[in-house]
Amino acid sequence: MPDSSTLRIALAQCNLVVGDVAGNADHVMKAAAHARDELAADLIVFPELTLSGYPPEDLLFHAGFRRQIEAALQRVRDGVRGIGMVVGYPEYEDAHRIYNAAIVLNDGHVLGNYRKQCLPNYSVFDEKRYFQPGDAATVVEFKGVSIGVTICEDIWERHPTIQARDAGAKLIVSINGSPYEIGYQQTREEVLKQRVDQAGLPFAYVNMVGGQDELVFDGGSVVMDRTGEVLQRAPAFEDGLFLAEFGSDGVPVPGEVTPCLRDEESVYRALVLGVGDYVDKHGFPGVVLGLSGGIDSALTLVIAVDALGAERVQAIMMPSRYTADMSLEDAAAQAAILGVQYRNISIDGIFQAVQDALADVFAGLPADVTEENIQARCRGIILMALSNKTGRMLVSTGNKSEMAVGYATLYGDMAGGFSPIKDCSKTLVYRLARFRNSLSRVIPERVLTREPSAELRPDQKDTDSLPSYEVLDPILEAFIEEDLSVQEIADRGFDRAIVGRVLEMVKRNEYKRRQAPPGIRISGRAFGRDWRYPITSGYRFS
Repeated sequence: MPDSSTLRIALAQCNLVVGDVAGNADHVMKAAAHARDELAADLIVFPELTLSGYPPEDLLFHAGFRRQIEAALQRVRDGVRGIGMVVGYPEYEDAHRIYNAAIVLNDGHVLGNYRKQCLPNYSVFDEKRYFQPGDAATVVEFKGVSIGVTICEDIWERHPTIQARDAGAKLIVSINGSPYEIGYQQTREEVLKQRVDQAGLPFAYVNMVGGQDELVFDGGSVVMDRTGEVLQRAPAFEDGLFLAEFGSDGVPVPGEVTPCLRDEESVYRALVLGVGDYVDKHGFPGVVLGLSGGIDSALTLVIAVDALGAERVQAIMMPSRYTADMSLEDAAAQAAILGVQYRNISIDGIFQAVQDALADVFAGLPADVTEENIQARCRGIILMALSNKTGRMLVSTGNKSEMAVGYATLYGDMAGGFSPIKDCSKTLVYRLARFRNSLSRVIPERVLTREPSAELRPDQKDTDSLPSYEVLDPILEAFIEEDLSVQEIADRGFDRAIVGRVLEMVKRNEYKRRQAPPGIRISGRAFGRDWRYPITSGYRFS
């Protein structure tokens, strides 16, 4: 039997669906019942904006959405007994004042309601577009422990925690919708330790899991004591309830501390979770993708299989007159290893038909990138036709290095509904492929060692058009994620002319990125919601 003097809190690391208000309310009620009956929990704590899902974006402005939120909140309040709850939700004061709030309930009674004070308006966040800030602490008494409630960004500033302490809190419960990026778990815990050091209070930090469009939430909920030591850490990327115990004075009892994942493993798991949730939450029966025999499509195929199962993945090899025998062999070998549906459909007939149709218009003009792009678009036609006919979503296979400099074809290899490795540099793609092969060999070794090529003309290599990826990727990272100038990047040891050329390529190809499918954000700055460069620009990088 649990110690009656111990406060038992279930940390609900949930995978929710944005906009599915009734479904999210069902999730809350089922999880609360499980925490009460199976874990003997006194209190269950859910993530930020539980009822709406995070981030709900402009759904918040819809009158019908407000009615659904209010009905769901009442249903949760009336339907759960025998366990307290902290539930995140959008609180509507009137048509123009919305708060990012957390309500504390027990047996139908409202013990408190907290309004998020610090509204992030950077990177992927634009909460000031939607919410008004709160200005007061919320401290509730639960089983003899005074609990202060904060919401996500509040822990990145000093005053909400100090305010809660000064209002009598002995334990801080922080509910979060904090998206994944490489190395971010350590950053979160460093920030938490700063708040602990300043306020002298233990923390129970709850984060959601799951994919939502470009974002992936990785969980990693933690309990930290008054010294800043992590006494409990939930597994990353796992949906579940994790029981934490606290003494009558709010002192946490040590629990299981799951180790943080290495970078390659955490990125890979983020990609798998993001693909699975995107496909399943949209109701697609599966995916189709082009398998070229190169590293990008090889990694994308494995991610898709790990996310969905081989039976839901179809791979299509579409050779042309320039496709090397090793590409045909390696693509077929990988498809066989993974057990996916596999077809070989040549594009030569379509390519020739297009060339014949344009022969008079192109007469006297030399072959150039036009013919290369036609081949890529022939492949796009085939893949989109299969997607339309089967209902499977087309997955594109481009990486961040290519997206940055425009080494991709609009309406060709950029076609698709989702782009899993869109935020992975080419060098990271190789690291992820080797990591996945360390678990079980699913990518032929030759795919990892051959020189990259689009195979759209004889003897083509990526380095014909681009610097080597060992040079290109750090230049791109310095510009995209650090906003460094040409000279600042050159000062790191790169040729200034190459740096200037690369940055101009990034600028020229903004129009392509605006038309690219969404993809999973894993870096500090991904192309998508936190990249907002103009398409038309007279700026010259210097």
